[in-house]
Amino acid sequence: MTSDKSDYDLIKEFIDGSASAFNVLARRYQEKIYWHARRMTGNHLDADEIVQHVLLVMFNKLNTFKFQSSLYTWIFRITSTRSLNLIKKRHIQRLISLDQWSETGEANNDIFTKLEEKEKFEQMQILLKEIPAKQREVFLLRNFEGLNYEEIAKITGRSVGTLKANYHHAFKKIKKLMQHYEK
Repeated sequence: MTSDKSDYDLIKEFIDGSASAFNVLARRYQEKIYWHARRMTGNHLDADEIVQHVLLVMFNKLNTFKFQSSLYTWIFRITSTRSLNLIKKRHIQRLISLDQWSETGEANNDIFTKLEEKEKFEQMQILLKEIPAKQREVFLLRNFEGLNYEEIAKITGRSVGTLKANYHHAFKKIKKLMQHYEK
């Protein structure tokens, strides 16, 4: 099995029972999945978890792939959805933790200080975490994956106009946050 086969050929081989065809696809996309998830979540462990989930979904659902988009688009849609779901889950967990801290009588300033101490990511990761997940997703897909708005629309299922607005707002917020960090 060579890795120079097209995604289409590898999918057909996998559907016909070739596990090695799936292994080639997994190796082909694993790093891209990881970096997209890492940029979305800002966390190595979360990105690793998402890679495992996405590869599992690919393995279980590849036989349902309709070839209406590229495999790359389909994979990034799954990765984005899994990343957004994990971000929401972590946000809910953090809110529950904040509620528990406030019930113990700690001052809100102490709570936020503790949260800031836990965040030891690079400046861009910190900035990206401060913008809404949907804006972050568009910003990352445009700037780090080099996708155009039409490709992002296929991945996210949102209109090009909505994506442009999300990107514009994300760009403005990041620029403002960067000015704040530079002071």
